[in-house]
Amino acid sequence: MGGRLPQLEDLPDVSGKKVLLRADFNVPIATASDGAQSITDDYRITSTLPTIEWLREHGAEVTICTHLGRPDGRPDPAYSLDPVRARLEKLAPGVRLLENLRFSPGEEANDAAFVDALVEGQDAYVNDAFAVSHRAHASVVGPPARLPSAAGRLLAREVEVLSGLLDSPERPFVAIVGGAKVGDKLGVLRALAAKVDVLVVGGGMSYTFFKALGHEVGASLLDERYLDSCAALLAGDVEVRLPVDVVALSPGSRIHRGEQAPESERTETFGRDVPGGWEAADIGPETRRQYADVIASARTVLWNGPMGAFEDDRLSAGTRAVAEAVASCAGFTVAGGGDSVAAINSYGLADRIDHVSSGGGASLELIELGDLPGLEALRAASNAPRG
Repeated sequence: MGGRLPQLEDLPDVSGKKVLLRADFNVPIATASDGAQSITDDYRITSTLPTIEWLREHGAEVTICTHLGRPDGRPDPAYSLDPVRARLEKLAPGVRLLENLRFSPGEEANDAAFVDALVEGQDAYVNDAFAVSHRAHASVVGPPARLPSAAGRLLAREVEVLSGLLDSPERPFVAIVGGAKVGDKLGVLRALAAKVDVLVVGGGMSYTFFKALGHEVGASLLDERYLDSCAALLAGDVEVRLPVDVVALSPGSRIHRGEQAPESERTETFGRDVPGGWEAADIGPETRRQYADVIASARTVLWNGPMGAFEDDRLSAGTRAVAEAVASCAGFTVAGGGDSVAAINSYGLADRIDHVSSGGGASLELIELGDLPGLEALRAASNAPRG
C-alpha cells in the first residue's frame, strides 16, 4: 500500500468551512409492535465521535452521510435514518445527517452526478467509514477527486493496526480464520499463509479441507470446487491447524438460532470423519484445547470468523473458547468480522481485546489485496502528502 493517507491535520483550515463526513452508521435497529424503531447498539455512532469532535473544535460545520441496510436504490421507510438522527442529536447536537445514501441507485453505481450533488456546497471531505472502504461507491471514492480530503480517526486507526499486523508483527503470529464459505476466505487464507507462523482454520469451511485430506464429512457444508485449492494450502510452507474433532447434529436436525432445540435433535462429537447424515457445525473439545494453547503462545493474534454456528447454544462452545483464548492472550490481539464481533460482545470480552475492527469485509480485503478503493481515493486527493 503506497503513500501516506491524508490525516485530519492535512486538511486546509476548516474554520468556518463545511465538511462532508462519510460515516458508517449502519447500526442494528429494532422495531417494536407499535412500529417504533430504536437502535440496539450505537457503537458505530460513538466510535465516530472523536472525528466529529475534532472537526467541530476546529470550527467546521459537519454534515454526515451514511447508508443503512440494503434498500435497493429506492426510498424505503424501513431503512430511514430517523432513529439514527435522533441518537446523533443527543451525542453531537447540531450535526446534520443526510438521508440514507442507498435510497439512490447512484450511490452503489458510483454515479458522477450523484457525487456532484453530494459534494455541492461542501469545502472538504472526511472518510471515517472503514467498513465500506472496500466498496467503490459514490460517497467513498467520489468526493476525494473533488475536495480536499482526509481519513477520520477511526479509519486511520484501522489502517494503522492492520498494516502493522502485515508489515511488522511480533512473532509468533497466529491467525484464526473461521466462517462458512471456503470460497469467500481462500484469498485471505493465501495472503495470511505468507505472513503468519500458524494458520488456524475453523467453521464450516473446515469440512472442505477435511475432504481434501480424504475424510468423510457426512452432511456437513462442503464445496468440492475448492478441494484442490485447500490441498495446495495444506501442502504449503505455513503450519495449518485444522480441527481434530467436531460437534455434529444428528440426521434431520437443524441449527436453531435463539430458540430451544427439541430433545429429539441430538449432537455428538466425532473425529475428522463424520458419519453419513450427520452435520458438523462446531469444533470439538480437543480442538478447543489445542487452539487455545496455540493462541496462548502467540505474540500477535488476528481472529476473523466463528468456529461454528455459535447462535445455537449447542454449537457455541468452540467460538466461545476461541474468544476467551484471544481475550486472555498476552500478545497484541485483533478481532474483526461481524459474527466474531457479535460473539465477543455477547461474551462481554470486547474490552480485553486490543483492537476490535469495525469492518469485517474491509479488513479481509485489505489483508488480501493490500489496499482498498476508499484508501486509494484518499491518497489521490489534492491535499494528500506526496513522496
